[in-house]
Amino acid sequence: MYPGSKLRHRMQIQPSELPLPARNYEPKVETDPDHGLWDFFYAKKQRFLEPDEMEAHGRAWHVEELRHKSWEDLHALWWTCVKERNRLVTMATEYETAGFSVGQNSMDERDVEIKKTMKHIKQALTERFYNWEDARTLAATDPEIDLNSPTNPYVPQDYMEPESEPVTFDETAAADELQGEGKGVQPSTIPVQAGR
Repeated sequence: MYPGSKLRHRMQIQPSELPLPARNYEPKVETDPDHGLWDFFYAKKQRFLEPDEMEAHGRAWHVEELRHKSWEDLHALWWTCVKERNRLVTMATEYETAGFSVGQNSMDERDVEIKKTMKHIKQALTERFYNWEDARTLAATDPEIDLNSPTNPYVPQDYMEPESEPVTFDETAAADELQGEGKGVQPSTIPVQAGR
């Protein structure tokens, strides 16, 4: 703006110039009861959980239990934990907005158990990864496995050895052979052991 120039339009509105809202007006907002954002809350109809519901929660999954789960189950459990942590953060925000100071300990205990489960899922998947890599390394050295063939990687070899004539043992020929070399032993020349 140049010195000495004025605004052409007034920039402020006086309170008396504001329009008054219509009485008993409620906007018609329709919400989908199955909307995905409802998953951020524990219950659709209530804002807060009851104290006994807040205290009730389970323990973390152990690694031994998770080792037996399929990939799909571990994937679903991981995202269930993520959803549960989102619910806890939403509830903590709601409690803070309402000015309540109760329930924080229960939420912290739940969060600790959820974090343990997520840590154990990572450990189970890490163990599977190393087992898979060990199996690939072993398969690369196996002559029956062709890792470059996606359709038929396992080609077993024939382990049947060709049949040969059975070997027979001729006792008289063996004894004659020993005698001829001078290595035969007469039973009378064997020394008697002490104590007999």
